[in-house]
Amino acid sequence: MEANQQRDERLWRIAKSRARFRSHLMVYLIVNGFLWIIWLLTNKHQNGVPWPVWPMIGWGLGLAFNYYHAFHRDTLGDVNREYERLRQEQQQRSQ
Repeated sequence: MEANQQRDERLWRIAKSRARFRSHLMVYLIVNGFLWIIWLLTNKHQNGVPWPVWPMIGWGLGLAFNYYHAFHRDTLGDVNREYERLRQEQQQRSQ
């Protein structure tokens, strides 16, 4: 029964992480949309790189890490694999 409780806690953490990512993505899209609207209304005829690109790149990098953490990284699985690897190394040394 205890293993099921731990597994449920792990799934709960994953679900929270994914929900946070989706919220973060929505805020990113809304805020950057407003930045582009401001740029379009104020700087139509200027040459060069539009300034909203810079916050999009910086924030987008953070968002990419958030995505990886939420959908492609199982921290508990990583920890368990590392623990098993270290335990096997220790057993080999003691033999």
